[in-house]
Amino acid sequence: MYQQYQQPHPYAPQPLRRWWQHPALIITALVLLPPAGIALAWTSRWDQKKKIIATVLSGLWFLLFVLTPDSAKKSGDDAKSPATVATTAAPQSSAPAAAAPSPTPAPAMPSVVGTPFAGAEKAVEALLDTELTALSAYADVTLPADHTTWVVCFQEPAAGSALASKSVPASVHLVAAGTTCPAEKGTSLKPKSTPKATPTPTPTPKPTVDEDDSGSTSGGSGSTSGGSGSVGTVHPGAFCSPAGATGTYNGRIYTCKGPAPNRWRQ
Repeated sequence: MYQQYQQPHPYAPQPLRRWWQHPALIITALVLLPPAGIALAWTSRWDQKKKIIATVLSGLWFLLFVLTPDSAKKSGDDAKSPATVATTAAPQSSAPAAAAPSPTPAPAMPSVVGTPFAGAEKAVEALLDTELTALSAYADVTLPADHTTWVVCFQEPAAGSALASKSVPASVHLVAAGTTCPAEKGTSLKPKSTPKATPTPTPTPKPTVDEDDSGSTSGGSGSTSGGSGSVGTVHPGAFCSPAGATGTYNGRIYTCKGPAPNRWRQ
């Protein structure tokens, strides 16, 4: 029997391609899941050059995909962090601080100058626990037991002074109604009169004898030493001798006579 001769095929037959070796599946895996795509690419029928190119491109894509979300997430966290801090700190800064209670101001001393003591006592003792002390504004005037109508001239403490406590001593100086207040406390209403000084008597000057008259008198005296006689011009009131001698002055006659000592007298 004739046996048919079969001519050999010029090319070796290719093995059957498996489903995971399909190019579309490999490309999809390289894009969506690079590690699996790279593994499939190296099991495919691609030549080595295509496998290397596919591996490099898929690896770069995978690195870009892996690093980009971290950077974006980190940037988002960095951007969010200040906002979170600001949001957290905002309630603390916006919360109003508790206001410290303001101290109660001390009461002030009222002005009672010019008012009767009764009204001044009522106004002052309403603020203090101590009694209002009444004194006389004049040093020589005694304050009566009933001085409710007397008028205040001076006060202590001064009007408007802060009363640190309710035990502060307070006093007023009074004058009787209708009496003028003194310029200052302790003044006398009726100052004592100063006694008048007794004038010193002025001594009467002694009359002096003119030189001419004295010469005449001495001469006359000498000429009449033995007895009385006229001695010429004399000075009235001057001492003379002897007793009984006479002299003239401005046409008038003067005699040397006592009471002792002797003087020229009319």
